[in-house]
Amino acid sequence: MSEKVCDGHKDRRRKIIRRCCGSLLIFLFIILLIFLLVWAILQPRKPRFVIQDATIFTLNVSAPNVMSTTVQVTINSRNPNSNIGIYYDKMNVYASYHSQQITYYTIIPPVYQGHKDVNVWSPFIYGNNVPVAPYNGIALSQDQSNGAINMLIKMDGRIKWKVGSVITGHYHLHVTCPAYIPLGNSKNTGIVVGSGIKYQLSQSCSVSL
Repeated sequence: MSEKVCDGHKDRRRKIIRRCCGSLLIFLFIILLIFLLVWAILQPRKPRFVIQDATIFTLNVSAPNVMSTTVQVTINSRNPNSNIGIYYDKMNVYASYHSQQITYYTIIPPVYQGHKDVNVWSPFIYGNNVPVAPYNGIALSQDQSNGAINMLIKMDGRIKWKVGSVITGHYHLHVTCPAYIPLGNSKNTGIVVGSGIKYQLSQSCSVSL
């Protein structure tokens, strides 16, 4: 009789454990479903970026395959969402020329962007004696002679969405800003700022997650 009683207790425990696990799974499923429904209703949209200007302090080729660059750019970011905030946890900014990185990474400190808010960043990005492909050194000299240069200002980082009190996991953010800079007569195309020349750009950036 005692063995049957013990077996009966074990069966009851198994049933209780199964019911608890089933209830927990159902609860988690309901929470996930609610979150997905709220997410679908809110329809989060990607932040929008615009490069406003670029100030050139240094941009030269000291050898066919060595380039030095010092640029300050002004980039604004707008959160188009009415009910979703954005955490920018880590952002790196750098310049690219003819598909080759020509500056080091500049880090933008973490920041929170509220609903419909606009953030403005003005980082310095630079690279001293950076090795580049020989054809890039030649191309830069030719572009300077022609009076204009096309470079890309890129931002890579991670963001999190905030919906009410709920914060999501990280998403990778990639921003590419085309910077067409006319390097002609500074009196006509740029504004002298100290030892640099500022060029107004106002160009939209592409954003991918």
